Amino acid sequence: MSPSDKAALRGEPSYVWRSGQERRLQMIERWATLRNARVLVDGIGVGMYAAQIRRRYAAQVEGVDIELERVKEARAETPGAVVGAAEHLPYPSDYFDTVLSHEVMEHVTDDSAAMREIVRVLKPCGRAVIFLPNRWYPFETHGHYWKGEYRFGNTPLINYLPDTWRDKLAPHVRAYTKRGLRGLLDDLPVRVVHHSRIYGGYDNVVARLGAPARAGRRLLYLWEGTPLDTWALSHLLVIQRCPCV
Repeated sequence: MSPSDKAALRGEPSYVWRSGQERRLQMIERWATLRNARVLVDGIGVGMYAAQIRRRYAAQVEGVDIELERVKEARAETPGAVVGAAEHLPYPSDYFDTVLSHEVMEHVTDDSAAMREIVRVLKPCGRAVIFLPNRWYPFETHGHYWKGEYRFGNTPLINYLPDTWRDKLAPHVRAYTKRGLRGLLDDLPVRVVHHSRIYGGYDNVVARLGAPARAGRRLLYLWEGTPLDTWALSHLLVIQRCPCV
């Protein structure tokens, strides 16, 4: 499988730690237990988030990813990384205090099964922090297919098309409405602790344009929690396993 094929099917993990990743880690810390906790990074990639959580919070971090090459790289900082699929997590039930799924579920074969597995491996009262693409973000960030050829990069307005057309251009990745995302929780023993939409870090743009881009990013962050976050990059969903006593 070529690198472009992997980018289409799996997305690209975080390779460097910048302000966007730092901001999301702060969100994870706010909504879930990390200090001295047993944490699963579901879709560990090359291990950026797992390494930071392990270093900063003395957490027992384990991780799973479907790509062997990424797991090998992640093991440099997270020895507990293993190869596996999100739909069949290789862990016992009621095992983790916290599960992080960061922009992963949109790539799996069966997102309903992946959500069920997250809930299964959580301890009662444990929390999962899940980031997923927002359907109404103006760009599809995972590229698209045209005449059978994959084209990497941001593509405008694909996700605004009806599903039939949208899924022909981007069959390799999902984007979620609020209703569609909440539907993955139907009949699961969880409660929604928090659900919001957040804008990205845009670190590449800031690196190129400097102060004007930083100002624009600050403005977008002010839009979060208002109707203007309709066009934000990602959902931030926090769920808690029930029963919690």
